[in-house]
Amino acid sequence: MPLVRKPAGASPAADSVLASTASVPVGLASGNPEERWAAARAATAASEDIAALAAAVREEKDARVREAIFMGLARVGTPECAERLIELLRGDSASLRTGALDALRILIGNLPALLPRLLGDADADVRILSCELARGFPADQATKVLCDLLAGETQVNVCAAAIDVLTEVGNVAALPVLTACEQRFPHEPFLAFAIKVAIDRIASESPAARG
Repeated sequence: MPLVRKPAGASPAADSVLASTASVPVGLASGNPEERWAAARAATAASEDIAALAAAVREEKDARVREAIFMGLARVGTPECAERLIELLRGDSASLRTGALDALRILIGNLPALLPRLLGDADADVRILSCELARGFPADQATKVLCDLLAGETQVNVCAAAIDVLTEVGNVAALPVLTACEQRFPHEPFLAFAIKVAIDRIASESPAARG
């Protein structure tokens, strides 16, 4: 889900619509989607604004407004925004999980300690989703956090998600961890295949292989 472009057909007055409401929470509760969209764009780091954004996105049916709300949470980017987005990662709605993940992908650059925390979450689904966030990190950092996860991970699906990302962004530091992971799951042929692909890709792009 792309976050969020102002469409060509948007009203020129949309940015000033919020002036007709008392606050961001009031604007987000409006029956007018233009007012809700403008309120999402006007949100600040005030706790009442963040709480209103998090509540509104769960109920919002207009795709453009929902994307603006997610962008508002990402743009404000405080730890409270991160907590609200993590709550959505735990939910049952696939569209809300996707939107929250996209917003976290933007926000997490300013909160780097958030990724190791998410990868250590007690919820396996959160760990799986959070592996995707590592794609945007430098190779050394992504490799370290994903290898830290793999070293103690007991859920095969979480391992598979981490290995998928390492195949794209991992470096040679991942090789012994990948080998050890395969040895911990000797009866998972699909995981063994994924690990072989990752090892072959990483090894082929190592300085020694290129030299």
